[in-house]
Amino acid sequence: MTDRSPWLGVLGTVGLVAATCFCAGAARGETYCVGRDGSDANPGTKAKPFASLERARDEIRRRRAGGALPAGGVTVEVGGGVYELSRPFELTAGDSGAEKAPIVYRAREGETVKVVGGRVVTGWKQVTDEAILKRLDPSARDKVWQADLKALGVTDLTGIGKAGVYQSDPGIELFFQDRPMTLARYPNTGYMHIASALDASGARNAGRVSTPDGKFVCDDPRISRWAGEKGIWLHGFWVWDWADQRIPLGDVDAGAHTISFVPGAGHTYGIKTGQWFYAENVLPELDSPGEWYLDRDTSILYFWPPASLSSGQAVVSVVRDVFQLNDVSNVTLRGLLIEAGRGSAVVVKGGGNVRVVACTIRNMGNWAVRVHGGTKHGVVGCDVYQTGQGGIHIEGGDRKTLTPAGHYADNNHIHHTARWDPVYQQAIALFGVGNRATHNLIDHVPHVAIGFSGNDQIIEYNEIHTAVFQSNDAGAVYTSPPDETWSMRGHKIRYNYLHNIHGFKGKGCLGVYLDDCFSSAEISGNIFYDVATAILIGGGRDNIMTNNMFIKCGRAFSIDARGLGWAKGVGVFATKELADLNYKQPPWSVRYPELLNILEDEPLAPKGNVMARNICWGGEWGSTQDTAKPYVKFADNLIGVDPRFVGKPPGDFRLAGDSPALKLGFRPIPFEKIGVYRSEDRASWPVARGGD
Repeated sequence: MTDRSPWLGVLGTVGLVAATCFCAGAARGETYCVGRDGSDANPGTKAKPFASLERARDEIRRRRAGGALPAGGVTVEVGGGVYELSRPFELTAGDSGAEKAPIVYRAREGETVKVVGGRVVTGWKQVTDEAILKRLDPSARDKVWQADLKALGVTDLTGIGKAGVYQSDPGIELFFQDRPMTLARYPNTGYMHIASALDASGARNAGRVSTPDGKFVCDDPRISRWAGEKGIWLHGFWVWDWADQRIPLGDVDAGAHTISFVPGAGHTYGIKTGQWFYAENVLPELDSPGEWYLDRDTSILYFWPPASLSSGQAVVSVVRDVFQLNDVSNVTLRGLLIEAGRGSAVVVKGGGNVRVVACTIRNMGNWAVRVHGGTKHGVVGCDVYQTGQGGIHIEGGDRKTLTPAGHYADNNHIHHTARWDPVYQQAIALFGVGNRATHNLIDHVPHVAIGFSGNDQIIEYNEIHTAVFQSNDAGAVYTSPPDETWSMRGHKIRYNYLHNIHGFKGKGCLGVYLDDCFSSAEISGNIFYDVATAILIGGGRDNIMTNNMFIKCGRAFSIDARGLGWAKGVGVFATKELADLNYKQPPWSVRYPELLNILEDEPLAPKGNVMARNICWGGEWGSTQDTAKPYVKFADNLIGVDPRFVGKPPGDFRLAGDSPALKLGFRPIPFEKIGVYRSEDRASWPVARGGD
């Protein structure tokens, strides 16, 4: 996606720069204006606009204190410019609108309003300190610039934190020309490898070991440059290609070619010979354009800009969770560009009917939007990219009462996410009960595109491609709880188009993956084109797979009976969960009557799975584990027979009138409705279906 206008400057206590605002008439209720020529002492009119978002919010609070909101609600209309925040913009329950009198914070039509959670870095000087120059690579010594962040008022220099499996936090980051820069690392791309893991006695081990110091052999001579450096982190896939973790470097023995972790750093799975990692936050490795390093003892930022510093702005992230809405209802954020913050751009907790509409969200440390609790919150028509972790996290509803939250993510384009934490940071995550992801375009995401768990989630009309390329044993649409169970039922995965999904190093991955006895999903009307394995049922029950197209896929499906073998431990916590949910009492007994006798009906057997009226062409049909075969029903599938397309896939998936699939009961898939659509609620149009 391309930006619609350049930065215009920085001004004010919240750092607002905005053009003179055009105020709407009475038909939309009252309107307050925010303008770059404004003052917070002004009344917020067209002629005398406010200077900050906070002042507009406070004026609405004053208005509410005097009585009900006006019919039609209140609009805060902001002209084009930059809002460089020094703290989060916070709304609480008292800042809510009403169902017929909503509050809208919106960009003026045709203007670009940037809300920036960072600070522009100025005062750049070339490095002259001999001690620093000596630590730098010779190729970088006349290329690296420095700036004093403390002199700019940036005092929170927190770096990498929360270094658990799948998830850490980058802390402060650097952006230049609206793109994230790279914390100095080695190698600059790709990975180093563990030549040999060392056991507790120091002996080489060809497999997996777990010792307090995580010591291993690395034959790369580059490690000798790291001796004596502070604050180095190693980011690696230490045992599994689906489990990454950042671990602080403890010691380097260049003579013995060994590396060890900080003792007790918590390398969860141990280490394994042959696995891969890289080092980051290493000043001697600042040897490539776009790399940076921060010396926290001196507050000096070092940077090798990829272009002249005068050609763009360098910004460091400062504000965490830029918009914070707690117990807020009937408020909309519309048409804003939110960027360069720590944490997430928008965090919504509780409340109802908060909408993030037609916004562009980029360059955040964690997520674009996180929703926790409440009801009927929506993210609509947004462009999301270059986030450190995921895109849109939606969590809400009550599983015990099966009360739906009704949250939704619709018509968003989410791409190039998870640049910091590459696995299990979904482009869209649905947790809880009764939420939906519809009409989204998701591409260039290294791992899961849509993750889900809980009950009654709807995933439909989405296009997903170029996903799951960082790992294997994962799916573009994937069950994402810590423990999958029989009770996570009622999901609809339908009318989605998944294509060009191959896995890490071409070793394979899944289109739709129901892991470890996850049960009761309807997977119907989907198109899988050039996907390694389209569907995997991991021992679950009652999954109905009908009316799908599997075109040029490595395999259409894989169904196993893992619950009868290595995954039988699922039965322990799955049984306990059923009791905790009172599954034999309403609403569970009414909503899911098939659970009433499950414990007496071979609960770990993959019963009730159906493959019917599907098309498989140009690829392999699939595989069913022998122990699973008695439990699976196959009917009326068209396998290896030309289905007679009108045109040629992937350009045209329509079936000719004499298609043999239609004679088997196959129903045409509404391909033209899949993906993003033109709307006044879209942040941009057209949207490139092939991605950037």
